[in-house]
Amino acid sequence: MSFSELVVPKHSIMTPGPVEADPRVLQAMANPIIGQFDPALLHMMDETKELLKYVFKTDNKEAFPVSGTARSGAEAVLNSIIEPGDKVLVPSFGRFGYLLAEMVERSGAEMKLLEQEWGKVYDPQELIKEIKAFGPKVVAIVHGESSTGALQPLEEIGKFCRENDILFVVDCVPTLGGVEFKTDEWNIDAAISGTQKCLAIPTGYSPLTYNDRVGKILEERKKIEMGLDQNSKNPRRIQSNYLDLSQIQEYWGPSRLNHHTEPTTLLYGLREGLRLIQEEGIDNRIKRHTVHGEALVKGLQASGVKIFNDLDTKMPVVTLVETPEGVDEAKIRATMVNDFGIEIAGGFGPLAGKTFRIGNMGYGCRKDNILGCLAALEATLVYHGAKGINVGDGVQAAMEFYKNLGDDAPSV
Repeated sequence: MSFSELVVPKHSIMTPGPVEADPRVLQAMANPIIGQFDPALLHMMDETKELLKYVFKTDNKEAFPVSGTARSGAEAVLNSIIEPGDKVLVPSFGRFGYLLAEMVERSGAEMKLLEQEWGKVYDPQELIKEIKAFGPKVVAIVHGESSTGALQPLEEIGKFCRENDILFVVDCVPTLGGVEFKTDEWNIDAAISGTQKCLAIPTGYSPLTYNDRVGKILEERKKIEMGLDQNSKNPRRIQSNYLDLSQIQEYWGPSRLNHHTEPTTLLYGLREGLRLIQEEGIDNRIKRHTVHGEALVKGLQASGVKIFNDLDTKMPVVTLVETPEGVDEAKIRATMVNDFGIEIAGGFGPLAGKTFRIGNMGYGCRKDNILGCLAALEATLVYHGAKGINVGDGVQAAMEFYKNLGDDAPSV
């Protein structure tokens, strides 16, 4: 059997991830492969650590990526700090809160799972009461829940956890680089993200950062693998070798422990993507995502569809739209991608079939994408028989919104 040359269709990706990679990132990834201990690569690793500290808004010593998708970083952090019998509280308000809970449960912790209605978030003071009552070693929570578009306030929770010597672990996969996130100011002990959302880099890395409170636990549990140090023993060793942060940090540190082979092309892409964020300015980038998210909402409201999210607690980079009555949600997505070249996402769990999700993240968070998505969605909904669609009004409302911004409008 013979195969033709690979030809990938050009689509606008308006999902909550993965998103379009910045072309400059892809160009950087086309550079030649060099060895994992080549001085040039080690220098790139050091630069990447500093750039990650900038994006995470932290002065932590440790900030580096784990080789794997975003959940690899979450498992690395949780498995490295949780030991059997530790008490861990997981407040879930969507799919990815439940994912944290499953990881915690598999680590052997004594877990308490809190469950919130999908689309809602926790009142920080009510959540603090639950933390007081349970007395955990760790609280693990999602910042922005991309399955529901909800954004959880963190500052009060982090302050309480720090004052009570509780480790505060946060999944900021869909928010880092596009939504305000302050690791140090919010007293976050460990933060985990992914590259394929607001960072606008191909998937395959999980950037994370943690402070000395976490570092102390890693030092206590450190065991170097037998093939590198046969004298290293520790009955409290971390259960995973590949996701053992006590060893991974040594690869990213001065000792350059040969823990794994770094995916060099991904490192090129990560460094370039982070550099571009620094070039734009992290606060400017957050503003760009916020403005385009507002334009999308204005357009959707004017077009006559119903937005699922509570706008007071909505992420600016993910919007859920309720599927119009009598319309097949899967057909909406199929028409959008097959006829307009625009990819949007379906709902998860109890929202599957009832909602579809639109993302405005990273390189794809641009005015032309917002207007194009609104125009295509209006046409698609009319084509599939949706009632009450105000054809053309959505695009006009978004254009008027941009016009009224004046000098405050983003450059793209």
